[in-house]
Amino acid sequence: MKTTERAGATTAPAAGPDRIPRPSQGWYRVPGTDLKLRRVTTILSQGFPKPQLVFWAANLTAADAFATLPKLVAASLHPADKEEAYDWLRKGHIRKKDDRAEIGSAVHDLVEAHVLGTPIPEALLADEELAPFLDNFLSFVSEWGIEFEASEMVVGNLTDGWAGKLDYLFRSARIAAALKVPADTLFIGDTKTGGELDEKGVYPEAGAQMAAYRRAEVAWLRDGTQVPMPGVHDVGIVLHLRPEGYRPMPLKCGDDVYETFRHVQQVAEFQRVLAKSVVGEALTLPTMEERAA
Repeated sequence: MKTTERAGATTAPAAGPDRIPRPSQGWYRVPGTDLKLRRVTTILSQGFPKPQLVFWAANLTAADAFATLPKLVAASLHPADKEEAYDWLRKGHIRKKDDRAEIGSAVHDLVEAHVLGTPIPEALLADEELAPFLDNFLSFVSEWGIEFEASEMVVGNLTDGWAGKLDYLFRSARIAAALKVPADTLFIGDTKTGGELDEKGVYPEAGAQMAAYRRAEVAWLRDGTQVPMPGVHDVGIVLHLRPEGYRPMPLKCGDDVYETFRHVQQVAEFQRVLAKSVVGEALTLPTMEERAA
């Protein structure tokens, strides 16, 4: 399987951050080359089964319906209002995902600022909704003795044709002790802000995502330098971060999980290319002349 695309000459760009690949329409293009690498999150969204999302969306729609039942009943009496209410109701899951995405993005900005030692934007510090996330993140860092080594780093596998941006790399003697591995073990970390602490909020696809990053061949530093991907442990840590607390969740991300990621990559590639030509036009009965020919 090969999902890289080539179209043109290869010329190394000048040194600097502009050398770091950036995502665009599901791909990472390596600057100054003809190489395009499929985005890891795009691969997972197109090829990884998510049956839980069907039930989540259905439950959300039902909850919205009962919460606004009088308005929906009134709207049902007028065609224009009915159409508007129907459209609002069926898009509830999109609104919820957008809200979660905004919080998730803001939390990632908070985490990155802390990891890099840069000032946290005033707009984020002033956001009362984000304050408990930051407090709980700082508690995680302090209580588990987290020592960060990289944040928001683009990594890629030129052989298997993908790239992505990992949340962070870190060491923690306390996590290492809990997992019974050497104290200086390097881990891949990811942050998830969905769900509730006493419910599902971390799913197996996060392990597949980290398994891909673990098997990256190269990484790009912030100055644009391309370096070999450092060796990391085959168990990664997802920080399930919520306003009410946090949970460090260990997820397997070894070679066996990476093999599954590669199967998912094949399914995603099928959806992107071959699926468009699998179903042909309906057949029609031949005419008498065609039958006789």
